[in-house]
Amino acid sequence: MKITPKTLKEILSRWLPPLIWAGVIFAFSSQHQITVSQLFFWDFLAKKAAHLAEYAILFALIFRATRGKWSSSWLLLLAYAVFDEFHQSLVPGRIATPLDVGFDLMGAGIASYTIWKLQKR
Repeated sequence: MKITPKTLKEILSRWLPPLIWAGVIFAFSSQHQITVSQLFFWDFLAKKAAHLAEYAILFALIFRATRGKWSSSWLLLLAYAVFDEFHQSLVPGRIATPLDVGFDLMGAGIASYTIWKLQKR
C-alpha cells in the first residue's frame, strides 16, 4: 500500500485523537497518588468515575479510528487498560489493581452501549 499525503492525512485524522487521549491517560497515571477527598468514599468514587470517563472517551475515539470495528476497539482498549495498570505499578506511590481494569472496561461498556443505541436510530 502506497502512502500518499491524502492517505497519511486520513490516518492521522483517525488515529491522532485516540493516541493523544492515551497520552493524557498515561500522564495522569504517571502522577503520584492524588487524594480527591479526605473521606475514603468520596475519594474512591471520584477516582473510579475518572476511570469510567477516561476509558469511555478512549473507547469512542478508538471505535472511530477503527471505523466501527467492535472487536478491534475492545481489544485495543483492553490492551491499553492492562498496559496502563502495569505502568502504574512502576510509578512510586501508585499501585496496580485488576479492579481498575474492570472500571476501565465498564467505562468502555458505557461508551459502547451509547454508540450502539445511537446507531440503532
